[in-house]
Amino acid sequence: EISGVLIKEVDRTVIGINSSHAKTRQRFTIAHEIGHLVLKHRGDIFVDKTVRINRDSKSALAIDKNEIEANGFAAALLMPREQIVREVQKRLNSKEGKKDYSLVEYLAKAFRVSTQAMEYRLNNLGILIPQ
Repeated sequence: EISGVLIKEVDRTVIGINSSHAKTRQRFTIAHEIGHLVLKHRGDIFVDKTVRINRDSKSALAIDKNEIEANGFAAALLMPREQIVREVQKRLNSKEGKKDYSLVEYLAKAFRVSTQAMEYRLNNLGILIPQ
């Protein structure tokens, strides 16, 4: 299943996304494809397939350098480190932070990304420790 595609032509660039995916996934896919473009990855066509992440397995880890870079770009674009840290501090210092609403869910909603993407970003930033 295709999640996104980037096609670079001489006079234009086209990004396509899977309209059946959740809006949060579509946003990440667009940011990922922009990452391929901004990072000047070689090639004229990038086709990105949907990846199902199983937290108990390392089989879902990306091994292609360009895909890792594009994912990192998308994460930084949609969930900037400084804003994440600021929101975490604000949440932990508020009365809302004490309620039964997880930090990951709160941040995912605030940044309009999936809880899975937010959890991964928080792990990469060292804010959450994977179990």
